[in-house]
Amino acid sequence: MRTGRPPPAPGTVVVAVAATVVLAYGGLRLTLGSDPSPAPTVDTRPTALPALPVIPVEFDGVSLEVYLQAWLPAGSRDEFLSSPVLRDRDFARSVHDWMGYWTGPASLWFPEFLERMAALGATVDSALADHGLPPSLRYLPLIESGYAPGVTSRASAVGLWQLMAPTARSLDLEVSPLVDERRHAERSTAAALDYLVDLNDEFESWFLTLAAYNSGPTRVRRLLRQHAPGEPRTDSLFWALREHFAPETRAFLPKLYGAMWIASNPEPYGFAQPSEDRLRFELVHVPDQTTLDVVAGAAEASYADIARLNPEFVRGITPAGREVSLKVPVGHADAFEVNYSRLAPERRVTFVEHVVRSGETLSVIAQRYGIRTAEIRAANPSVSALRLPVGARLTVPVAPEVEAER
Repeated sequence: MRTGRPPPAPGTVVVAVAATVVLAYGGLRLTLGSDPSPAPTVDTRPTALPALPVIPVEFDGVSLEVYLQAWLPAGSRDEFLSSPVLRDRDFARSVHDWMGYWTGPASLWFPEFLERMAALGATVDSALADHGLPPSLRYLPLIESGYAPGVTSRASAVGLWQLMAPTARSLDLEVSPLVDERRHAERSTAAALDYLVDLNDEFESWFLTLAAYNSGPTRVRRLLRQHAPGEPRTDSLFWALREHFAPETRAFLPKLYGAMWIASNPEPYGFAQPSEDRLRFELVHVPDQTTLDVVAGAAEASYADIARLNPEFVRGITPAGREVSLKVPVGHADAFEVNYSRLAPERRVTFVEHVVRSGETLSVIAQRYGIRTAEIRAANPSVSALRLPVGARLTVPVAPEVEAER
């Protein structure tokens, strides 16, 4: 994390605020001095998150709670916007630093994050409402993955919610050589929210919950046993213990709030407001192994659209021996049903077919095509690696043009 007071990006609104200030938003005026105490009683179950007030990118000595009081009535705040930590000026300083990051170095890619959130945010909002979770959590995928379903981190976390494979499997998501449901927007979102519900039931604080989500619940349990045995589990406890957390986890909440503050109202900070263009699709079903280019042809849609809608099929082919659902652009399902029904089974797969030669093993064949042995096994479940007959025909999950280059 970049420290200090970063300069605001071009177009950023900067407001100089003294110890006692008067804020005016439309017809609302409020004189601000020291932080209010105690915190106001709030309704913690709003169903929509309003745009947050425009605040300076540089830290001005004013807590986030002071700004929120001038802008949002208590009943329109969720748990994140009513946390007592928002009255802490050190927390505000960290959030402002992250606002400087998002409007500074990250301003090159933050617009893409906003565009993808405009396409997938409604899906997340709906799932949050179904789970009874705070609307502010719609910004968690923004900092985790930039709302990119196919992104993989250096630690091998994958998808919108950056789930590790063991966690994903424990949440009943498929993670296999051909299918990775961490890349499926709806299924991964439902699984991630189930996980957040379980974590929050245990840790009883959204700050501690997200610390556990970021670093793993075992680390948070151990830290609480060592440094705060018997203490009530609150947001304030996380902030009091922050120096005991790893730097990434310590910065996780300020990073989230910095992104939330800008993304909820991006134009004053120099970013265009993307249109709410929700990703729309229809579901179709394929009864057996099929490559995505065949799906595209049958649906009379572009391959790029089919691949974008179905990123969970990591090799561009569905598994053998089972029916799966796929997404096609709206208006293309009927064409798919008609065209696919006319395809002979042997025309549903267009990937490379490899004829086994004498002395070849699955590992040798995999190395030739630059893929893993497990991927060949998944594409050919009836083939035994121990008894690989010469002349056997294997489906190799790589595009035909790859073979043409070899």
